[in-house]
Amino acid sequence: MNRRPARRRIAVAAIATAVLAAGTFALGAGVAGADAGNKGGKHAKPVTKTQVLGLFDQWNAALQTGDPKKVADLYAKDAVLLPTVSNQVRTDRAGIVDYFEHFLQNKPKGTKIESVVNVLDRDTVIDTGVYEFALTDHDTGEKSTVKARYTYAYEKQPNGKWLIVNHHSSKMPQG
Repeated sequence: MNRRPARRRIAVAAIATAVLAAGTFALGAGVAGADAGNKGGKHAKPVTKTQVLGLFDQWNAALQTGDPKKVADLYAKDAVLLPTVSNQVRTDRAGIVDYFEHFLQNKPKGTKIESVVNVLDRDTVIDTGVYEFALTDHDTGEKSTVKARYTYAYEKQPNGKWLIVNHHSSKMPQG
């Protein structure tokens, strides 16, 4: 019995399997790297916790302007806002502006008490924690503080700007 043809078939099959495996690996690596290449680029630096925490400072500074449109500018056009002192879910710019037109009448100033930052990837981060707002009633001038838990989800836009895509804030339960 001649074993050369069987060995040749085994060798050809092994080479074909190796080429197929290498091609599959290369294709998988290309697909896995495609997201990073499209959004942040291969050489984009990962976002830091300090940078993420600074996004709240920008938002809080926008509150201090008293301009609801400046605050709304920090939200993506399809953002969802579940606000602290309203039962209405806001899912578009008009709704977000409407909420802040009312909220800003109380001259809110936010202070973070606790933050937990999760960097999901180069273009997506979550900041969750507890903050409080010093408020001044626009009718009486009476001052109050509202303590709330919050979640901000941010996405980095193609122009490099971080926008809020989801913001949930709710008063802390009593007791």
